[in-house]
Amino acid sequence: MRKFLIAGNWKMHGAKQQVAMLVNGIKQGIPAYSNVSALVLPPFVYLSQVHDLIGAAPIKLGAQNLYTEKQGAFTGEVSGAMLKDMGCDYVLIGHSERRTLFHDDLKTVAAKFSAAIQAGLTPILCIGET
Repeated sequence: MRKFLIAGNWKMHGAKQQVAMLVNGIKQGIPAYSNVSALVLPPFVYLSQVHDLIGAAPIKLGAQNLYTEKQGAFTGEVSGAMLKDMGCDYVLIGHSERRTLFHDDLKTVAAKFSAAIQAGLTPILCIGET
């Protein structure tokens, strides 16, 4: 049987208490759906909290973006290796907001996709949203 992936991108929303309520709600509801995999993509600052809240629950963790380089003097950026270290399995690449607001062009999207693969993350390539 085909298994569906339901992913929730939280964008730039949340606070610690809201994060806990949301993850705990997902944990309570997900066992009812055996043909569904759940994935949450919180803002970077909540990755550690969400990882801890998920625990052994059948919920995957992902990030909303990554930088193309493995490490270096790139203030404010996050590498694929860092995301993997935080327990992420997935990362969004090429979201329409990244393309329009932050000018991620096709070359940048391709570099991020490659960086995700190299870090052992599964990239979710967003296309055609606009």
